Amino acid sequence: MNMHEWFSTEQIMKWIQHYESFGLLPAFFLPLLEAFLPFLPLFAFILANVNAFGLWLGFFISWSGAVAGSFLVFALMRQFGREKFLSFLQRNKQVSQMMDWVDRHGFAPVFLLLCFPFTPSAVVNIVAGLSHISFMQYLFAVIAGKAVMIFTISYVGYDVASLIHKPGRTALIAVIMLVLWAGGKQLEKRLKK
Repeated sequence: MNMHEWFSTEQIMKWIQHYESFGLLPAFFLPLLEAFLPFLPLFAFILANVNAFGLWLGFFISWSGAVAGSFLVFALMRQFGREKFLSFLQRNKQVSQMMDWVDRHGFAPVFLLLCFPFTPSAVVNIVAGLSHISFMQYLFAVIAGKAVMIFTISYVGYDVASLIHKPGRTALIAVIMLVLWAGGKQLEKRLKK
């Protein structure tokens, strides 16, 4: 199978139908797992979910899995982050600075960071867990921030076939993703200051 056949509309639709046949559990657990293993492609999981289950159900499954995973990482860091075997995290200068920043500003920065698809949310979850932000503030920030981020990706990638057949839509999506990436980088620069 050559490269063109590998990424043809028919092949992509076969993958989506095969993915759909596994049911809702993998669709929920893959975004949850990404919170623990940030090298996994959350973007791809969201696209697969919305194309397999429809825009709204795919969004809801992706969002609920990502929120559950983020909150689990946060809760584990809150519970065990100050233990001796994880104390190296707090000694890291950048982590310590981010913890102080989250402690001072609370909900807003966590929410903003989680709105951007290219923010390393695992770092945000860990830092928030080590900080003194309340469970409720963090939960609301994750629910709202992940909703914005995941719905943006869901809406943009809802119809994979149209990405191939409508180059104008593909270009628009590329521009949106570039703007989100640039916005995330600007926010990251401000955070470093």
